[in-house]
Amino acid sequence: MESHPFRLIRNIGRTSEIVTVLLNHGFSDLVDRIGLRSVWYRSRQIFSRKPHEPARHVKMVERIRVALESLGPTYIKFGQVMSTRPDLVPQEMLKELKKLQERVPPFPSREAVERLETELGAPVSELFANFDETPLAAGSLGQVHRAVHFDGTPLAVKIRRPGAVRNVERDLALMYEIAVLIDRNIAEARIFDPVGLVNHFARSIRRELNFAREGRTMDEFRRLFRQDATLYVPTVYWDLTTEAVLTMEYIDGLRIDELPQQAELFRVPAVPGSTTDVPAAIRIDPAQVAANGARIFMKQAFEFGVFHGDPHPGNIRIKRDGTICLLDYGMIGMLDEKTREQLIDLLVAISRQNVDAAVKLVLLIGEAYTEIDRVLLQVDMRDFIANYYGIPLERMNVGRLLSDFVGILANHGIRCPGSLMLLIRSLVTLEGIGRELDPDFNLATHLQPFVERMVRQRFQPTKIAERMLEEARKMVELAHEMPLYVNRTMKKISENDLRIQLEHRNLDHFIMEMERSSNRLVVGMVVAALIVASALILAGKVSSPWISVPMYVSSSLLAIWLVFGIFRSGRL
Repeated sequence: MESHPFRLIRNIGRTSEIVTVLLNHGFSDLVDRIGLRSVWYRSRQIFSRKPHEPARHVKMVERIRVALESLGPTYIKFGQVMSTRPDLVPQEMLKELKKLQERVPPFPSREAVERLETELGAPVSELFANFDETPLAAGSLGQVHRAVHFDGTPLAVKIRRPGAVRNVERDLALMYEIAVLIDRNIAEARIFDPVGLVNHFARSIRRELNFAREGRTMDEFRRLFRQDATLYVPTVYWDLTTEAVLTMEYIDGLRIDELPQQAELFRVPAVPGSTTDVPAAIRIDPAQVAANGARIFMKQAFEFGVFHGDPHPGNIRIKRDGTICLLDYGMIGMLDEKTREQLIDLLVAISRQNVDAAVKLVLLIGEAYTEIDRVLLQVDMRDFIANYYGIPLERMNVGRLLSDFVGILANHGIRCPGSLMLLIRSLVTLEGIGRELDPDFNLATHLQPFVERMVRQRFQPTKIAERMLEEARKMVELAHEMPLYVNRTMKKISENDLRIQLEHRNLDHFIMEMERSSNRLVVGMVVAALIVASALILAGKVSSPWISVPMYVSSSLLAIWLVFGIFRSGRL
């Protein structure tokens, strides 16, 4: 996405709304530093918006959360995505962002029916045997209605909210411009990479807006787990699905967090001809469900390299036979083979207390956005390994281990890839659900077989041969392309067209001081010129005062305007 500052003016109504919310919640300093105060002043004259006095006793993290809720669904989702980045967001703010809840009323059923008929090109009566116009659930991007297929299959129809794409794209564009202003004017905020965070969020929410993409993801999961009876993926009805409508099989199951409280979970009809008319009850073992869920997730992440990125209790259903069903495939994480191998190497290094190897892998996996003190990083990593070394696997708390690990990354200014942070958050969530189902549940016992299997596979003769062939292929390609690169370089040298690009680092402070010095020099020259001009006029030694006096007044006003502008920039 490219920066176009005109977007702020073109969408001045929404820009003014954003600025007003920021002012209402005590972020006037931020508004001033990124230069949006003038936009608010102009729009206030048009829209008559006035901020109220923010509550000073409220903590900043709480004010940030309330401001995001006030800005609407796109910003709420942005906060929810940021709650998955403990390597960038302080722990106190993480806890507050996790409180973000979407309070979006459903849109009218008439609009839902009209959108459904427009997308599928037929009346509802021809599409479904029965369609319930009362929404089953509503969110910021769409809402779900129940329906029945002509073959009797119960369906769930997810319909995208009217104007959702337009509103999201508008907010993303403004969010990007604000991120650019923050990155340009607030040096201390650059460590959070505001532009990168917005780009990451834009990719995530655009994937969620495309319901057909979610349907393809469901088909992919069904293919991967076609031989695993413990996971059930709802069937997608492609003849009733578009980018704005997703029709899938309705799952009549129990939320996973409701499982421990049920004495008799399901009742099935009595066997015909039995001596009793009382339906038989099915009891599902929560501990077995927890074990199956952990194994399913480990298989997704470490065997297939694609995993469900939002496994909270609302997205997990338990069917009558104890089968686990995952819902909402809009947020998906992916781990390529290289990242998975690096994770395995890191776990092996920690288990062997190899601090040097662990530090090297941490720097290889993450991206340092500040200068790294390797000595201090080694000390922290040694303490981290010592805290968990020697603890039996059945007693190890994986969630706490991962949280401590992310804390080390955050303290040393190391940014993790988004997919890896999504995996860590999912593992922590999964362990919490597992412990609610089974007090003796331990995620490490389910992680160990996959780690051992991947380590064994890496040293199989076939794998070693494949890696050697791959390296040989790369060497052959390099040898083949080397003459071309040499030829290009020699040609540029002969044509005197060889250019060297230099990237300066840590010169921002020097450039700012140079700008301050030049601004002070300009102000000094302007003041000196005004003093001399004033002296000449007062002495009466100028001819034609009807020309010189207006020129003096005009130049004085221009000088005052220049000095005021330099003062406002904060670089004097």
